[in-house]
Formats: sequence, C-alpha cells, structure tokens
Amino acid sequence: MTKRIDGKAAALDVRQQVAKGVEAFRKQTGRAPGLAVVLVGDDPASTVYVGSKGKATLEAGMESFTHRLPADTTQDELLSLVERLNDDSKVDGILVQLPLPDQIDADAVLDAIDPAKDVDGFHILNAGKLAVGQQALVPCTPYGCLHLLKHEHDDLSGKHALVIGRSNIVGKPMAQLLLGENATVTIAHSRTRDLQALAREADIVVAAVGRAEMVKGDWIKPGATVIDVGINRLPPEEGKSKGKLVGDVAYDEAAENAGAITPVPGGVGPMTIAMLLRNTLVAAHQREELEAPAI
Repeated sequence: MTKRIDGKAAALDVRQQVAKGVEAFRKQTGRAPGLAVVLVGDDPASTVYVGSKGKATLEAGMESFTHRLPADTTQDELLSLVERLNDDSKVDGILVQLPLPDQIDADAVLDAIDPAKDVDGFHILNAGKLAVGQQALVPCTPYGCLHLLKHEHDDLSGKHALVIGRSNIVGKPMAQLLLGENATVTIAHSRTRDLQALAREADIVVAAVGRAEMVKGDWIKPGATVIDVGINRLPPEEGKSKGKLVGDVAYDEAAENAGAITPVPGGVGPMTIAMLLRNTLVAAHQREELEAPAI
C-alpha cells in the first residue's frame, strides 16, 4: 500500500524543535532570532506567502520584520534596504521574496545579502559551499525534501535518485544534497532524452519542473519514493472560480506504483517555511558563535 507522506506533520515537528531552540537561544543571549522578509510589489501569491512566513516566525518565538515596498521600487532603493538589514544586529536572516519586478536584477540583490544572513541559501557563496560539500545555509525547499526523504529511508546511500528540474532554487541544490547522502544522482531537464525510461529506473524521483502532472504513473518504478515539488493550478471547472491545485506528478496514477509519495498541497510546501525557520535559528547561532541544534 502506498504511503502518503504527510508534509504538514513533518513541518510541525520541525517547527516545534525550532521553537525549543529559540527558547534556549533566548536564555543564552537575552534576545530572540530575527527574520526580515522583503516584499516588492503586490503579487497575490507572494503576499500570501510572506504573510504565512511572518505568522510562522512569530509562532516560533522569533522576531519578525516585514518590509513591503511598492512595485516601482528601484534597484538602488532595494539594495539600500538590504544594506541596512545586513548591518542590523537584530536581524539574523534576510529573505527577499521572489520574483522581483522587471526593473530589478534579482541576482544583484541576492548577492548583496550578507551570506551569514542568507537564510534562503541563494547567495553564490552558500551555493558554492554546498557544491563542494562545506557547511552552508541551504535552500529551504530542497532541504525540506531531503528531510522528508530521510524520514522515509534510514540510508540514502547507493539509491538512484532522479531530479527532474535544474533550477538554482530547487533542482541543483537538491542534487547536491542527495550526493552528500551518497545517492547516485541523475538530473533531468527539458532536453533530456527518454525521461520516462530514466524515471522507471529511479528509487527516488524528485519532480521540480513546473509542469502540471507531467510525471505519469507508469513512469514510477514500483516501490519508489516520489517527492513532488511542483504546485500548479489547473483551469477552473465549469461553475467554479478557481482550478484545482496539482503538482508536477499525476498523483492518483503515481500512487498506484509508488511506495511513498507527497501530495499537493500538503507535502513539500509546509516544509519550506519550516526549513526557513530552521535556517534562521542556525544563522542566529552562527552569528553568536554558538553551536546550533541539530534539526
């Protein structure tokens, strides 16, 4: 019987551990870790996501600093804010919500964030450290995926993992994390030939390509673990204002073959915010030269 991986329960466990770590940190330092989130513009999805981050930060006992800027904010104005946050001793983590408006170079902004406060793990220094196996702040979504995988498997060593997607946000760091666990990793993308055949050989499939239900049930090796990072909204059915949310995997089909699979929603999504809180706690400990709890 296929196991439905409960991302909400796993995220709650992480958040509870973070809250305990925050309490201990406060007793040691006399302050709470602080997370600053910057939102430029009024993209509806980003607005909701930023609100969720702020709420989760406060629930964990951290300080939350939200900066909402108008859509016509210039790159220099945003860089000036990032510089102020870099210098703010109350701020341990900085997250600039993506996507940014067209007039702003996202790479320039991300590279301006102090790597020690880069809780999204997107700074080139953190990406480079991850690539060579050094300690780094790791992107939240792939780290959450790894957490779910390690909960399902005592040992990932030697398992064949297929990562579908090669983005800097999910695909590439996901591959690096799996390599760090001694998995055998294949990265697939839009020009990969015979993707179905590769998927059928994989013990683990991580789908992060952004195409609704692209991965079909007959692609999945019997007993494989499937982590679906995608979140896509289908066209609305007649009489409904919104379409159904689905992942990059055709869930019902894949569940017939998979040994374990994440649903959408309720799978990877909750883990992203949980790992953001974890990264902020780790960053706070590192800035105070304290040993961070293992979460």
